[in-house]
Amino acid sequence: MTTTTQSPAGSLPAHDVTDLGLAPEGVRRIEWAEREMPVLRLIRERFERERPLEGLRIGACLHVTTETANLMRTLKAGGADVVLAASNPLSTKDDVAAALVAEYGIGVFARRGEDRDTYYAHLNAVADVRPQLTMDDGCDLVSLLHSERPDQVAEVLAGTEETTTGVIRLKAMAADGALRFPVVAVNEALTKHLFDNRYGTGQSTLDGILRATNLLIAGRNVVIAGYGWVGKGIASRMHGHGAHVAVIEVDPVRALEALMDGYAVMTAGEAAPWGDLFITATGNINVFRREHFGAMKDGAVMANSGHFDAELDLQALREMAEGHVREVRENVQEFDLGGKRVHLIAEGRLVNLGAAEGHPAAVMDMSFANQALSAEYVARHHAELEDRVYVVPEAIDAEVARLKLAAMGITLDAMTPEQVEYIGSWQHGT
Repeated sequence: MTTTTQSPAGSLPAHDVTDLGLAPEGVRRIEWAEREMPVLRLIRERFERERPLEGLRIGACLHVTTETANLMRTLKAGGADVVLAASNPLSTKDDVAAALVAEYGIGVFARRGEDRDTYYAHLNAVADVRPQLTMDDGCDLVSLLHSERPDQVAEVLAGTEETTTGVIRLKAMAADGALRFPVVAVNEALTKHLFDNRYGTGQSTLDGILRATNLLIAGRNVVIAGYGWVGKGIASRMHGHGAHVAVIEVDPVRALEALMDGYAVMTAGEAAPWGDLFITATGNINVFRREHFGAMKDGAVMANSGHFDAELDLQALREMAEGHVREVRENVQEFDLGGKRVHLIAEGRLVNLGAAEGHPAAVMDMSFANQALSAEYVARHHAELEDRVYVVPEAIDAEVARLKLAAMGITLDAMTPEQVEYIGSWQHGT
């Protein structure tokens, strides 16, 4: 069990990280990522001048990466007192965690590979600061506050949520009347899910699989469970590398879309003996189960790009292996199912963060710009909001897109007065 460092006033903030000596390398990598995050940098410069988050305590449960570090710096520049815990034990970059504490003065509770008890100890350390704004990546912090610390919930003004999985959980809470403060679903912003989920996850999932396995994708049968924005991005990248792609879906519209995009559509049972590589991206549990593992080929590889490792029935997989499990490469486990071997990448956790570095900074620039501006929005408007899930205001989405285009040197046409009048009138006919 790790111990939490409680630091005296004037020194380092309270923290629990692996090694503060890693901070210099973390700083170098954070600064490298910042070069690809011009939108967030522009927001940070404005935050430093205007201090829109002055005096607010923000509790965050996010992936501790170089990109997240630049978001934390932006929130602090806005005047917030920020404390961060990891949202996934395998996504933490220990040098980044160290740099945030030692160089930027931000409290971090995160160690790569931490066990379940440590994970929740770190989550509770964030809750201990009695946050007024929450920032979640999967809804674990919000869930903890509502279930185990209900006395603190009234102190929370509002929150933001980054992921599809977290938004699903929050909407379920709201439907049950259990959600007791407003939350902005950052994941629903167009400049988040159209780019982060599709291009970011599409590229970084492929990156994680290749780093872990060094497989040749060309000519392989790749099965993708789920054809939301994440699944679409992964399918596009796999197809581009020469894979034969099949999609598993329960939504008929998405299944039809996958079919018309040129992919095969199968049930999980049909895909199990056909696939060489299986990737889950549904946000649901037990997508591949005992009956599917038993039907897979010798040498099949599985990876998960959904938020939690529950997308694969890992308990059933371990039971079927009867203890015959070994690590055959870094981040690759082999399960011997009695003469047949199947492989699992990154313990079934997010493959793009467990076996690689997550999304490219350029795409996280937009996602975290939405986070920062949404935090500013709820800080100013929380009293006007009901206890439910909100989409990101259109003005924020448009501003993020505008800043991103400007940073890329792109200018757009503007409508002429005649065009403005035309689209605003019902009197113009054919």
